[in-house]
Amino acid sequence: MLKDTLGLGLLGALALASTALVPAPAAAQEFPSRPITLIVPAPPGGGTDVFARQIAEAVEPILKQKVIVDNRAGGGGTVGTTLITAAQPDGYTLGFIWNSPLTTSPHSLAVSYTPDSYASVMSIGFSSYVLCTAPSFPAANAKELVDQIKANPGKFTYGNDGLGGTMQLAAERVFSKLGAKVRPVPFGGAGETARNFLGGHVTFYGGSLPPILPHAAAGKAKCLLLTSAGKNPALPQASGLDDIGLGAEETVLWWGLIAPAKTPPAILEKLEKAFMEAAATPKFKEAMDKQGATLRVLGAKDTGALIRNELAALGAVAKAIGIERKGQ
Repeated sequence: MLKDTLGLGLLGALALASTALVPAPAAAQEFPSRPITLIVPAPPGGGTDVFARQIAEAVEPILKQKVIVDNRAGGGGTVGTTLITAAQPDGYTLGFIWNSPLTTSPHSLAVSYTPDSYASVMSIGFSSYVLCTAPSFPAANAKELVDQIKANPGKFTYGNDGLGGTMQLAAERVFSKLGAKVRPVPFGGAGETARNFLGGHVTFYGGSLPPILPHAAAGKAKCLLLTSAGKNPALPQASGLDDIGLGAEETVLWWGLIAPAKTPPAILEKLEKAFMEAAATPKFKEAMDKQGATLRVLGAKDTGALIRNELAALGAVAKAIGIERKGQ
């Protein structure tokens, strides 16, 4: 009996040892064995496209495969995002995306995807939106700007990048907490917003930093309030929301990498590690600095939490201001 017991024990130990030596699935071990397509739901030339191409270049020597950038613009990013979520979940089709199609568009457009339709891989950085005035506007800082807005409910207008867009929801999130009323005027993007602001058609510029930075440097715009909690070195005179006690209401433009849902976990882990390593290269940080963006690298878990929290927060704002979902 003792001999049999010892024999069974030995056999069990050998079985456990052999199980421990079983290699990871071949697909994960060999991945990637061919080029990867990186869908960018934005046209060439903008900040999202620039960052996508920079990180694709940086990750190629890490993954030892070519990464092909494929621009699929349309529908405010929802066309390309739909393609990403519908792709084969094998790690060879990924999406480099900014937050608007994931956390803003679902509140105003009848998109076909949800957070369950994709897997977060990582996110790489952010850039604040900013509220700027004409040089002659009677406010020298964020506090005076807020005082002017509250003293003149509904008098002022602010340009933004489209009805129900991230900038509008970011601004209304802050205005609602301040008990302030400013009339939104939607345009077809931040560049168009800047042109109309400089032409005197709206009181305030509301948009991303790149289109307004050269005008601020030339003294044609006075940028006073950011939608980020903290300051931005590109606009040292502008206050962050922390300065007016509203840091918890931060809404910023950020970028990240997603994959179709059901992509194997081992492949997702390999991609997360590789792209986080690529994002840490000096050349990539330099590309972000040139666009007035701040490098902040988050892994898959934190990026997923960021998406779900922002989706809920902006959904509450959209509902409060009466934005309804409509067909694309």
